Amino acid sequence: MTVEVALSLMAGARVDHLVLCDGDDRSTGLITLARLAVLRGSPAYTDRIRLRDVLAPTG
Repeated sequence: MTVEVALSLMAGARVDHLVLCDGDDRSTGLITLARLAVLRGSPAYTDRIRLRDVLAPTG
Protein backbone atom coordinates (compact mmCIF):
# COMPACT_ATOMS: atom_id res chain seq x y z
CA MET A 1 0.00 0.00 0.00
CA THR A 2 1.28 3.44 -0.84
CA VAL A 3 1.30 6.38 1.55
CA GLU A 4 -1.31 8.09 -0.64
CA VAL A 5 -3.67 5.10 -0.39
CA ALA A 6 -3.13 4.93 3.38
CA LEU A 7 -3.90 8.64 3.76
CA SER A 8 -7.05 8.26 1.68
CA LEU A 9 -8.15 5.22 3.69
CA MET A 10 -7.52 7.01 6.98
CA ALA A 11 -9.45 10.09 5.83
CA GLY A 12 -12.40 7.98 4.72
CA ALA A 13 -12.46 6.00 7.95
CA ARG A 14 -11.79 9.12 10.06
CA VAL A 15 -9.01 7.44 12.02
CA ASP A 16 -5.63 8.74 13.12
CA HIS A 17 -3.70 5.48 12.83
CA LEU A 18 -3.58 2.19 10.95
CA VAL A 19 -2.52 -1.20 12.27
CA LEU A 20 -0.68 -3.00 9.50
CA CYS A 21 -0.91 -6.77 9.17
CA ASP A 22 0.81 -9.44 7.12
CA GLY A 23 -0.90 -12.13 5.05
CA ASP A 24 -1.53 -14.20 8.19
CA ASP A 25 -3.30 -11.27 9.92
CA ARG A 26 -0.41 -10.77 12.35
CA SER A 27 0.34 -7.18 13.27
CA THR A 28 3.49 -5.91 11.60
CA GLY A 29 3.36 -2.27 12.66
CA LEU A 30 1.37 0.84 13.31
CA ILE A 31 1.46 4.06 11.32
CA THR A 32 -0.02 7.35 12.45
CA LEU A 33 -1.56 10.12 10.44
CA ALA A 34 0.91 12.56 12.00
CA ARG A 35 3.88 10.48 10.80
CA LEU A 36 2.47 10.27 7.29
CA ALA A 37 1.77 14.01 7.25
CA VAL A 38 5.40 14.75 8.13
CA LEU A 39 6.58 12.35 5.44
CA ARG A 40 4.23 13.85 2.86
CA GLY A 41 5.58 17.32 3.61
CA SER A 42 9.22 16.34 3.17
CA PRO A 43 11.15 17.21 0.00
CA ALA A 44 11.98 13.52 -0.57
CA TYR A 45 8.31 12.51 -0.76
CA THR A 46 6.86 10.92 -3.88
CA ASP A 47 3.42 9.39 -4.38
CA ARG A 48 5.08 6.00 -4.90
CA ILE A 49 6.49 5.56 -1.39
CA ARG A 50 5.11 2.39 0.16
CA LEU A 51 4.25 1.91 3.82
CA ARG A 52 6.66 -1.02 4.10
CA ASP A 53 9.47 1.37 3.16
CA VAL A 54 8.38 3.84 5.84
CA LEU A 55 8.23 1.12 8.49
CA ALA A 56 11.52 -0.54 7.51
CA PRO A 57 14.14 -0.28 10.24
CA THR A 58 16.98 2.09 9.46
CA GLY A 59 20.57 1.77 10.43
